[in-house]
Amino acid sequence: MDGKVLPRSFKTQAPIIVKGEGIYLEDESGRRYIDGCSGALISNLGHGCPEIIEAVTAQLGRIEFAHPSRWRTEATEEAAREVASMAPEGLDYVWFVSGGSEAIESAVKLARQYYVERDGATTSKAQVIARWNSYHGSTIGTMGLAGSMARRRLFSPLFLEAPKIAAHYCYRCPFEATYPSCGLLCARELEKTIRRIGPQYVSAFIAEPIVGSTVGALTPPEEYWPMIREVCDRYDILLIADEVMTGCGRTGANFCVDHWKVTPDIIVTAKGMAAGYVPTGGIIVRNAIAETLRDGSGAFLHGHTYNGNPLSGAATAAVFRYMKKHHVVENARAQGERLATGLRKIEATNPMVGEVRGKGLMWGVELVADRATRAPFPKSRGASALATKECLERGLVIYPGGGMIDGVEGDNFLIAPPLVATAAEIDEILKRLEEGLDAASKKLLS
Repeated sequence: MDGKVLPRSFKTQAPIIVKGEGIYLEDESGRRYIDGCSGALISNLGHGCPEIIEAVTAQLGRIEFAHPSRWRTEATEEAAREVASMAPEGLDYVWFVSGGSEAIESAVKLARQYYVERDGATTSKAQVIARWNSYHGSTIGTMGLAGSMARRRLFSPLFLEAPKIAAHYCYRCPFEATYPSCGLLCARELEKTIRRIGPQYVSAFIAEPIVGSTVGALTPPEEYWPMIREVCDRYDILLIADEVMTGCGRTGANFCVDHWKVTPDIIVTAKGMAAGYVPTGGIIVRNAIAETLRDGSGAFLHGHTYNGNPLSGAATAAVFRYMKKHHVVENARAQGERLATGLRKIEATNPMVGEVRGKGLMWGVELVADRATRAPFPKSRGASALATKECLERGLVIYPGGGMIDGVEGDNFLIAPPLVATAAEIDEILKRLEEGLDAASKKLLS
């Protein structure tokens, strides 16, 4: 019998990709595409970076696997130093896993164990508050945190639902208010929810600093994250920042929370951490949390086979060294401004572009049937899928999303090229995007 890959979709026949170089991808027919979304906001340094490949290859020649229950490796320890060197001050401990979902679950378990170690086994602090219109992973545990209905509706009988508050969706305010006169009702809802549940039962609040594909780079008002930090402090609740997408320079800062000078208790990161060269994720932990475990039981009661894998460590260390040597974060900030200027020109001229939003090289575009009323396209029209198709025909890959209005309606996509993109490459991305959206709008609005 011939073995077959179980595809993500039986409805489409994806081309076979054979090569990547810089921001470009090449399929089996020789056609080249611009990777305008870095895969899934993971290939931050582009494809085929010699420095990263050499570091991983060299590590393979030394030791490819060492179980963390009995061994330490130089590669993983160097990776921890490199990651901590770019993290907010006071977060020096790093726990490495294989990807974002594992990292989220690690953070949730660590929050629970921290309070048990600090307060005793009888502590009731266990619940994690999250947000609607969020994505935190695809395991059973992380789906209960996430609020992206399209991704979780089928599996909802399997997981334990976490309490949730509304996200900062100013374009479609869930409170039908207007910023700034709203007084940040979305942030204030966290305190109401904590009080309703009882702070003695809540261990953490988790959120993406900028929401990813669920709503398309949904960016908060400036006051939002400082307000959230203050509420968490007041009620003795850990703040977990899900920077799986936004971390490692993506938004033009080392970590996205740096834009608001907020220090979380735990940062969850993955994707750009090893830039796609090796599956990697991790949590970066406030010193006081790690040291509570050190001085208590002496162990984090959690683990995976690939915790602290030396190949992941070598890739991560090489990525962070490359980022510092080549000023990648600064480039993301500068080219992000260029991309933002071009996107706003498209917003001003294309009748189906309702809003563009984002920071650095992470931008979202929300598509609407009527700009004046912000009415969405009917789901049956498949607006984001059509926009994706038209862009792909012009050699540009974007990252579609939807269902953010009520769990069903709404179309958006992310444009997030590798952080090493040049000004000329940003201009080419904008040219292809404008042409693709023009073609899609003519079909959708005719």
